[in-house]
Amino acid sequence: MILDQLVQASQQRVQKVPVRERVKRIQQARKMTTPVLSFEAMLAQPGLQLIGEVKRASPSKGLIAAEFDYLQIAQDYVAAGIDAISVLTEPRYFKGQLSYLQAIVQTVSVPTLRKDFIVAASQIASARIAGASAVLLIVAILTPVQLQAFITLAHELNLSALVEVHTTAEIKQAVAAGARIIGINNRNLKDFSVNFATSRQLRQAVPAECYVIAESGIQTSTQVQTLAAADFDAILVGETLMRAPDKQQAVRQLRAGVRG
Repeated sequence: MILDQLVQASQQRVQKVPVRERVKRIQQARKMTTPVLSFEAMLAQPGLQLIGEVKRASPSKGLIAAEFDYLQIAQDYVAAGIDAISVLTEPRYFKGQLSYLQAIVQTVSVPTLRKDFIVAASQIASARIAGASAVLLIVAILTPVQLQAFITLAHELNLSALVEVHTTAEIKQAVAAGARIIGINNRNLKDFSVNFATSRQLRQAVPAECYVIAESGIQTSTQVQTLAAADFDAILVGETLMRAPDKQQAVRQLRAGVRG
């Protein structure tokens, strides 16, 4: 199963870092007072917000961007009026790096999300040190105890936690753990298949006090309009924008008829 491989690779990355160094990172992050751009303030804006993703590859599609000028991509997104940027930092299967996120943070003036398969507190601390506004936490790969601890740590570090779900049961787990932002993934992480209907089907199960983001498989303005009508706060779009030669035109096309 692809997800198991992703988790195992993430665990191996963490274990390569000495325990003392991991503890030091958490301590450093706790001491940081540098303000970060608020991910939740972005979601609180009227309309449907658009989060553009910077990623070079994926397990399901292989190499997406042979030429990968990640800073230019981020700048193109901002010029197109994107509301936030998600940066893949998983190196083995998505060809990402934490350094990409750090450089993008220093270049753009919108909130940023560290998108990775986070399995340790030190990875959340590293995101804060890199300047991220938010981290992705995936319910399917964490125990309830881990999920609650990681959400709590993120909030303590002044980070938002985008808690990703794929089922109604996972929504309940996320809310019980203290999630304030729920991401409904249309992609089944077990086989990486995409069903656009998933986000609409699960939307009503999310409590009103949580922000809701639709993720994966969003390709057309009609889909965007459907999600706006279903009262989503934001959409996260990766491959559609990454493959577009003209990022500004692609953003305009997605937003046609819907102002976010």
